[in-house]
Order: sequence, then C-alpha cells, then structure tokens
Amino acid sequence: MIITVHVKPRSRKNAIEWIDEETAKISVSAVAEKGKANDAVIEVLSEDLKIAKSLITIVRGKTTRIKQVEIK
Repeated sequence: MIITVHVKPRSRKNAIEWIDEETAKISVSAVAEKGKANDAVIEVLSEDLKIAKSLITIVRGKTTRIKQVEIK
C-alpha cells in the first residue's frame, strides 16, 4: 500500500493526523537534515500502525515535505 504523507518537521511533539485512508499529516520534532525527519516519520507511522519499521519505506520525496511511503 502506498500512502501520501505531508511532513511538518521541528514540531513540539510527534503526532499523526489521518486525512483519509491514504493521506496523513505527520508532525515530527526532528529537524529536516541528514534524514532525521525521515527516520522520525517512519517511527511515527510504525507506532501508529503497530508494525515493524522495516516494513515502511519512503519511495518518493526523501528531500521534500510531501512523501510517498510504501507499507508492506
């Protein structure tokens, strides 16, 4: 399954808001440098969906705030 994620780095806390089944807004406290925010996005999704981090991959948008994420 591929979902679209809108990321807001440097937030006060990590949070996820589902817009619909395939779209989410994710706020992460990590900064958007050296992949830290991407790692935080994977962690937030992993906790919310209760699946292993290894099952989540960013397939598009590694350097942008709008990302395509594959969940296996």
